[in-house]
Amino acid sequence: MNTHQTAPFKAADYKSDITPIWCPGCGDFHVLMSITKALVALGKAPEDIAVVSGIGCSSRIPAYTNCYGFHGVHGRSLALAGGLKVARPDLTVLVMSGDGDGFSIGGNHFLHACRRNIDMTYVVMDNRVYGMTKGQPSPTTEPDWDSALSPGGTGLSPFHPLVIALASGANFVARTFSGNIKDTTNTLLEAIHHPGFSFVEILSPCVTFRPDEKEWKNTVHTASVEPTDDPARAARRIMTDDGMNTGILYRGHRKPYGTHVEDQAGDLSILEKQFEI
Repeated sequence: MNTHQTAPFKAADYKSDITPIWCPGCGDFHVLMSITKALVALGKAPEDIAVVSGIGCSSRIPAYTNCYGFHGVHGRSLALAGGLKVARPDLTVLVMSGDGDGFSIGGNHFLHACRRNIDMTYVVMDNRVYGMTKGQPSPTTEPDWDSALSPGGTGLSPFHPLVIALASGANFVARTFSGNIKDTTNTLLEAIHHPGFSFVEILSPCVTFRPDEKEWKNTVHTASVEPTDDPARAARRIMTDDGMNTGILYRGHRKPYGTHVEDQAGDLSILEKQFEI
């Protein structure tokens, strides 16, 4: 890790020497490229950034960056990242996840991370399938998606992450498409800069188990409305969304967790007095 270089940094400064092992054509390659481009624009040194993940194809990203990283257990990335950010508020904390890791076993943490509004950025690469474990339906999979593991589809209503994020209190909500690197880069940069908990869903095709998603490049479209700071208006927009709209949908004004609390971490006497009998 380079601790002496001064800005501006290059994309190579944020990349590790480990070669990604995603399937050829996986959308996560473009996501990684967008992340490094956003970090270049951010201008912070790699040692001032932490990348935390859980389990899954998308969760390999910490190993592919030259920042501080933590590859956690399945579904627990937000708990790890939240503790890190509270303990080290000076760090820029990014959390990488997938639709299985983030919305299934990690669904409870997702709700409460939005509610707590800790100043960090949550990036979920959504391919609507469990890619690393060979193609099972995920929480966001369409109910009629037919596969060998779910003949005829699950028949279950899909999880709607943007609606859940907004209703749970996320301070920034957006969706992008991995193939649009410029738009994804700009959105990630704005999400990082925005105070509080920022959630970015990135539609990232799984070309191995969902080859039909190759058509996403032809079906995604920029939302025709401007971002809003009104949760009710944002909710109406999201609820009528076709799942392919991209753009920043909501920018909130809630104060991030901890901004109203004086920094008392260095004074143990204050804590000790609370336990005096």
